[in-house]
Amino acid sequence: MSNFSLSRRKFLATAGASAASSVLLKGCLGNPPTATTTTTDATTTGVAAAPTGANPEQAPETTRIKLGYIPIVESAPLLIGKEKGFFAKYGMTDVEISKQANWASARDNVTIGASAGGIDGGQWQMPMPHLISEGIITNGQKIPMYVLAQLNTQGNGIAVAGIHQGKGLTLDISNAADYIKGFQASQGRKFKAAHTFPNVNQDFWIRYWFSAGGVNPDTDIDLLAVPPAETVQGMRNGSMDAFSTGDPWPFRIVSDGIGHMAALTHQIWKFHPEEYLAIRADWVDQNPRATKVLLKGLMEAQQWCDQPENRAELVEICSGRNFFNIPKTVLNPPFQGKYEMGDGKQAFNDIKAGPLYWKDGIGSVSYPYKSHDLWFLTESMRWGFHRDTLTDFDAAKRIIDAVNREDLWREAAQEAGFDADIPESTSRGIETFFDGKKFDPENPEAYLKSLEIKRA
Repeated sequence: MSNFSLSRRKFLATAGASAASSVLLKGCLGNPPTATTTTTDATTTGVAAAPTGANPEQAPETTRIKLGYIPIVESAPLLIGKEKGFFAKYGMTDVEISKQANWASARDNVTIGASAGGIDGGQWQMPMPHLISEGIITNGQKIPMYVLAQLNTQGNGIAVAGIHQGKGLTLDISNAADYIKGFQASQGRKFKAAHTFPNVNQDFWIRYWFSAGGVNPDTDIDLLAVPPAETVQGMRNGSMDAFSTGDPWPFRIVSDGIGHMAALTHQIWKFHPEEYLAIRADWVDQNPRATKVLLKGLMEAQQWCDQPENRAELVEICSGRNFFNIPKTVLNPPFQGKYEMGDGKQAFNDIKAGPLYWKDGIGSVSYPYKSHDLWFLTESMRWGFHRDTLTDFDAAKRIIDAVNREDLWREAAQEAGFDADIPESTSRGIETFFDGKKFDPENPEAYLKSLEIKRA
């Protein structure tokens, strides 16, 4: 990519110029409220104090924006930014947080935009902003989007139905590959797995897990995009075998005896990129100062979320009726990094194994590394997705350069005084996965060639 190794110094120079259980689970991922739910008033005590001596040149062009979210832990910084007053602190006093019924609804709502009753942007699995920008998942209608920040890392996993307990479906399924591939002969149907939306994060995580263990997700199993409530019911009745899912689902699946956790994404790719804030490009282009004000509030919300002493209040806010509408006991374990694993594997009790928002064991979580965008598009190429658009790596890099606005993140971080947390490069460098595979953003083709199971 043209500026994948852009240094911080160079940037600074240029920048200067059961039914009840089913209903509960349904609520976890926002499936459906019958109408979109919005929150416009902060009611939580202890909101952030307004800044003093604010630079009038940094004042937002507008104080209003409408952001969509899905009620899973990835959305926490958006909710906290609103409820704790961090957006308002920097000048975005009219941020509307709108619960989306599902990912397809979020896509449709950003396509029509807030002025027509939709949304300006919000929380996205990757690479949805790139796909929307290219018109790939919007019936050919190109809606340019800008990726502005990563919301979190981790907080996802692969759950397996209880009937497979003891069959070796853990992080490394190589010893269970024959069992999975032989399902058609033994059970009269293929092993069936699900995710929540095709060709994005949760699809990629489960594809990587299967293929690392020698199972081809396109030919050896049935891999489907299925609404979460249907997926969980299928796991209950034995017709669905695995589910790539985000918190707080894992706790419910385990505690209700539906199944067990086979692997956490924390194990598959430690401190991996997860979901992102992206906004329509037309809104950002019209409101560049407001965009940076919003980012400052988000950054401070992410820092707040990462403080262990704030996790109890984080659970209190997110679990409330305005947002996730679930018992606090469902959210406590993931926010503490507590996960019960299946097949006798050791449980996790480490806050760094759960969702993180500002920093992780490598560096910045919030900063939107272009190298991570490239991995998502490389995985798309691996599985033969969107071949007419992702014709080669040059095409992928052109799309990333158009969509990823890490420059605005940097400017906002500088203005907010978070200089020490600004990465030096747009690349996080070589990434290593649990099976030993390495992704070098300077040579993505080598990564692609190293993968045994692929369609590229």
